[in-house]
Amino acid sequence: MEELQRALEDRGLTVSNVPEKGRCLFTTRDFSPGEVIISQEPYVSVPNNSSAESRCDACFESSNLKKCSACQVVYYCSNSCQKSEWKLHRLECEALSKLHKERRMAVTPSIRLMIKLYLRTKLQTEKVIPASAMDNYKLVEALVAHMSEIDEKQLVLYAQMANLVSLILQWPGINIKEIAENFSKLACNAHTICDSELRPLGTGLYPVISIINHSCLPNSVLLFEGRSAVVRAVQHIPKGAEVLISYIETAGSTLTRQKALKEQYLFTCTCPRCSKVGKYDDIQESAVLEGYRCKDNGCIGFLLRESDGNGFICQQCGLVRSKKEIKQIASELKSLSDKAPISTPSHNYQEAISVYKAIETLQKKLYHPFSISLMQTREKLLKILMELEDWSEALAYCRPTIPVYQRVYPGCHPLLGLQYYTCGKLEWLLGDTENAVKSLTKAADILRITHGTSTPFMKDLFVRLQEARAEASYKFSSEKSDSC
Repeated sequence: MEELQRALEDRGLTVSNVPEKGRCLFTTRDFSPGEVIISQEPYVSVPNNSSAESRCDACFESSNLKKCSACQVVYYCSNSCQKSEWKLHRLECEALSKLHKERRMAVTPSIRLMIKLYLRTKLQTEKVIPASAMDNYKLVEALVAHMSEIDEKQLVLYAQMANLVSLILQWPGINIKEIAENFSKLACNAHTICDSELRPLGTGLYPVISIINHSCLPNSVLLFEGRSAVVRAVQHIPKGAEVLISYIETAGSTLTRQKALKEQYLFTCTCPRCSKVGKYDDIQESAVLEGYRCKDNGCIGFLLRESDGNGFICQQCGLVRSKKEIKQIASELKSLSDKAPISTPSHNYQEAISVYKAIETLQKKLYHPFSISLMQTREKLLKILMELEDWSEALAYCRPTIPVYQRVYPGCHPLLGLQYYTCGKLEWLLGDTENAVKSLTKAADILRITHGTSTPFMKDLFVRLQEARAEASYKFSSEKSDSC
């Protein structure tokens, strides 16, 4: 702990134990919006390889891949990536190669992550690879496992997974109970590694980053640059403040967020946003995001259940929607939703569009205009339409999501910035240069804080914005000269 404290001291940070919260990361100086608070390489990481897509084990790139000729499980995109991972993969490769091919191919990312955890620890103990204050197994040992709060079914699963790891490693005297406990630690502490557009690529364990606690109103954001986890301030953080990030999708009611946190991370959030649970503002927000719309299409009031339980009354205009009417539409919606594809193969795009449009039509009748469910359906349609390069219709679905994003996310949130980016990109493709400049400017203003300015994605955004501004300036000049 002392070594870690010294390493963090140079970064303007310190770890403190707080009653009922455990370890917390605090600042020892001020941090400005967009400033990097801390970054860390993963102790171990694995890509989310599947039959549909594979990625390099070292950098998570998906192009120019070559499979390891021995184990036939791991991919690399270059000799340099393979070389950088070789000391660790040599041991993993030997262990995996002893398995029957069918069993080898069935090894999940979670099992691989645990195998790599033990192999990396072994190599550090033997001083084959270096350890440091921010890169050692003691940091993993210090992570919370919540074993006493896990149900019996999950404990049995962890025990089975631990036995499989033991079978693959074949180390005499390996501690099965410790492996099971480490699986619980991974469930609570590992992070999903995403690209700059927040698309999941893999999983990594970042023991120092894991000290940072959750808030539904965070002052920082965790994003990834390659496999590196980078935490940036999204607002001014004064000296002595706790660094807080969000562990979950925060668009949703307090009860929805609390449920997600309890199921995944086994704690109850007491942040300022969650402390409002049951109060009028919280009830109103829940009714807007997850409740029903007013019967009058021109009214944007939210509905609350009548005292007799027979209907829902609009809090703005007083109109009542019967429970029977809502139940009927909800039943139709469920029937349609059951037909919606979980994933959408390219040959079924048109069928998926038809189903999601029908779902959207019913959702517009049932839910509030700011409904999370309605927004998610439009997101699915947007994604499919962009795959089909139907830019015009894609923009028609993208624009209505912006007001919802503005409502459910803070002003400096990466998802809001990325939605502006998507909107601006579509506007530019369709020749609407003036609006493209507005959208891309809003995207850049947010994302330069959440993403920094040096990644390939951000450099591409700045180039797009510069070109859009130049095109808008040229159009303005041409129109001005024509009018003369």
